[in-house]
Amino acid sequence: MKNKGMRIGILTAGGDCPGLNAAIRGVGKSAIVQYGMEVVGICSGFRGLIDREYVTLTENLLSGILTEGGTILRTSREKPFKNDNGTLDKVQTIKENYKELGLDCLICLGGNGTMKTAYQLHKEGLNIIGVPKTIDNDVWGTDVSFGFYSAVNIATEAIDRIHTTANSHKRIMVIEVMGHHAGWLALYSGVSGGGDVILIPEIPYTMESICSVLTKRYDERKPYSIVVVAEGIDTPKPKKSKGHYIAKKIMEYTGLETRETILGYIQRGGSPSPMDRVISTRLGAHAAELAHSGKFGFMTSLRDTDTVAVPLKEVAGKIKTVQKDDPLVKEARLLGTSFGD
Repeated sequence: MKNKGMRIGILTAGGDCPGLNAAIRGVGKSAIVQYGMEVVGICSGFRGLIDREYVTLTENLLSGILTEGGTILRTSREKPFKNDNGTLDKVQTIKENYKELGLDCLICLGGNGTMKTAYQLHKEGLNIIGVPKTIDNDVWGTDVSFGFYSAVNIATEAIDRIHTTANSHKRIMVIEVMGHHAGWLALYSGVSGGGDVILIPEIPYTMESICSVLTKRYDERKPYSIVVVAEGIDTPKPKKSKGHYIAKKIMEYTGLETRETILGYIQRGGSPSPMDRVISTRLGAHAAELAHSGKFGFMTSLRDTDTVAVPLKEVAGKIKTVQKDDPLVKEARLLGTSFGD
């Protein structure tokens, strides 16, 4: 039975990543086609709820966006609960605009910060559902967030290309990838790209260990080495580029020619991979199903092969990090990959 009177809002918050449009489509088309809902797209994340910037999403508007990168709703890093003089006003404005727009539910697509804000708004009395996205794959409560596999593909392709330059010049090449405080992206792209050393925040490293591995490879007449570095690793002094720091230290310790490459925002752009299109669609469609069922205060999640609902109160404020005994870490070590420890 279709819920004809329901009116839901969708917003995308935080950093952009591949799959946002696919998720918007997954939510919107399911809500319109299956449940007969009216769908409102909130522009520029939570800022759009403060400024009343929105657009009605029709089935036609949602057509053709599955493969597009970015977000048709645009995004922002507005955090209405962040401590400043205007915090209470922002939250109150959001609540008032939610009511004036006649929303029965707000579906928030985003990462850790967005899920925390979503939970806080739910505690304020709004009907909220979260959908996890991030190239960092660090949202707690789901096996994977959409955007991750696309970023792994991009980083891996970059590492593949750097292999040829490293081999041609007999250099050590250091590649820094994103990931915030979690090492998922470095781990997966490092393994898939054949990294000889992979440095992630969860496994402490020493320069002595790293350089010992690289010197041994050189002594064994292996012409080059690939070092994949997560942006969240610790360094003795705060550095804007962890890759630059590691490359400089390798040069100092070994005397071997070393260069760094910082992949940066290229990892977040472009069309989503086929796997991310599937994940985005599934998580988005499940969010519409939760809204139809009146199951608010939850985040859609992938567990094994199933879509499930995880309470936002369990997700907010947590980060999913790589465990030292993660199977992929163990298996990479079997191949001779060093984690700098």
